[in-house]
Amino acid sequence: MKLLIALALSCAPVAALAQTVAADTPGQLASGVQYVQPKDWTASKQGPALIFTSPEGDLRIVVAEIGGAADAADAAAKAWAIVRPGAVPAQRTSTAAPPADGWDERVSFAYETLPTERAARSASALRKGTAWTVLIVDGAAGTAAKRSAAMSVVSQGLRPAGFQKESFAGKTAHELTPERIKLLTDFVEQSRQELEVPGVGFALIDDGKILWQGGFGVRALGSPEKVDEHTKFMIASNTKGMTTLLLSTLADEGKLRWDEKVVDLYPEFRLGNDEVTSSVLVKHLICACTGLPRKDFGFILADKGQPAADTFTQLAATMPTSKFGDLFQYNNQLASAAGYVGGHILYPKMEFGAAYDRAMEEKVFGPLGMKDSTFDYAEGMAGNWAAPHGLDIDGKVTLMSNDFNWSPYPYRPAGAAFSTTADMVRYVQLELGKGMLDGKRVVSEANLLARREKGVQVGPDSWYGMGLFQRDASGVQVVTHGGTLVGYHSNWFALPESGVGMVILVNSDPGASMLAPTLRRLLEILYDGQPEAARDVTAAATRIKAQAIAKRERLTYPGDAAVLADLAGHYRDPTVGQITISEKNGQKWIKAGFVEGPLATRKNADGSVSIVSVGPGSIGVDALVGTKDGKRTLAINDGQQTQYLYVED
Repeated sequence: MKLLIALALSCAPVAALAQTVAADTPGQLASGVQYVQPKDWTASKQGPALIFTSPEGDLRIVVAEIGGAADAADAAAKAWAIVRPGAVPAQRTSTAAPPADGWDERVSFAYETLPTERAARSASALRKGTAWTVLIVDGAAGTAAKRSAAMSVVSQGLRPAGFQKESFAGKTAHELTPERIKLLTDFVEQSRQELEVPGVGFALIDDGKILWQGGFGVRALGSPEKVDEHTKFMIASNTKGMTTLLLSTLADEGKLRWDEKVVDLYPEFRLGNDEVTSSVLVKHLICACTGLPRKDFGFILADKGQPAADTFTQLAATMPTSKFGDLFQYNNQLASAAGYVGGHILYPKMEFGAAYDRAMEEKVFGPLGMKDSTFDYAEGMAGNWAAPHGLDIDGKVTLMSNDFNWSPYPYRPAGAAFSTTADMVRYVQLELGKGMLDGKRVVSEANLLARREKGVQVGPDSWYGMGLFQRDASGVQVVTHGGTLVGYHSNWFALPESGVGMVILVNSDPGASMLAPTLRRLLEILYDGQPEAARDVTAAATRIKAQAIAKRERLTYPGDAAVLADLAGHYRDPTVGQITISEKNGQKWIKAGFVEGPLATRKNADGSVSIVSVGPGSIGVDALVGTKDGKRTLAINDGQQTQYLYVED
């Protein structure tokens, strides 16, 4: 019956849509524009706008057919007038993207929101010929974070009439000749320069053989030392796939099963309440499918010196916000528990962190010949290592300290390894070899591939397994994972059908924008794809600069003297830790867990004021100044589903 409903809806006129669907359901607007209604969302009509409402009822995704308009901004304003008559939001930024996916013009808009709203509000104006279609997101930020996969389904499924996706399915990949390899390495270097990335580690594999490995640029701005294949970078969440590789080896040895209850392996494990705890299987620790919300600020804002056992303390106090297997929600603490449970199985008398470190060395780094990979920060930051870089308040790429990136250390199975291009190549060779490396079996094919099984959906063509993503990239299967810390971004890609693999490591925040285009460029070279990668990098460079300017324009720096003078010296939130406000080099300075730096202020549209840390890097503190019960407060929203309220003490 559910299938019949879905089929009927996909063929029905838009005016008939007024119900929820049981699966992602394609349809067409009157103009022929193609859309996808996400499962469990309700569709309704408001004039020429099709509105999808989340199951929570507090988030709307709107697809509005506007027709003719003076420009993208006019089209977006007309769409808002349909769904918010008399209450069109104030625009903050606009960013143009290159034509793609059948659209002749694409412009994205961000809008002013009040800190107290905790709202997600954006629009994308898309033009085909003379007709505009506008996609609007409007509602609760927490629900938007929770429903990110559904939002991706809608945005990536919105296509003009008659559009057909480029597909390489069934095509034979070209041989990666020296000429084709040079096309790719030239692209990497050109992208590095365009995005002002100091250093890049890069490698390319085909049929198990390393075709190219090395580096581009320097380890740190102002230094002549070049990046090579042995330069150490932090690889962040790429640690997760290595953690599940550890679990795969334990499964081979009969020390755990993927469908075994975690409490049977570690009886002290707790998640939320007893009922939820007893439902958690080993595979749930690393599937991003348990409904546990992302709580990175739980360790970013924490006082330094937390033990590895804090992973389990935080999990015991956290409840899922959706059902198991229902939604993609990425939680680092749960992934951290996966590694610590694995280490505990092997060395139950050792401290969690030490047990995990030893287990990884003996079961992963050692057997794979990953000689320079480590969780030891002193070792990682010694000798041939790439220092992190971020944008300063004026948008200039700046060398940073690595202090912030100590924040994931107590949760290191989720993302605190140092590695090199040469080491990461070994890891990708193992993935392409289905557990074989240098002619030897390191892990069984069954338990290696179990990590890739499609689990919860991330987008229309992307799924999460156990510490790995699987994508359909224009008809080509891609196994991958990325990693993000302040000043470090990384990706590896394995294309099992062609036997091609790639590693890319960068040491700056803008470098994140060259990762996906590098995969695209590889596909263009392998399958004669349409040239899109270079223009995507150029558009990203323009967008980064525009966003930096827009952010700077909203800030007063140095901060408003009266606001800064009225701040308390110390604030505390019992769930995470303290904030200290002090004087440093003649400026007000904030220290909140692992975030520290000088303070700017921002006056919000409702007259309230926020303080903003402006040290270089992509992560900082944005706190609303207030009072509660006669005491001064600072409120921080994590952009997900959690708010932290610090009260002066």
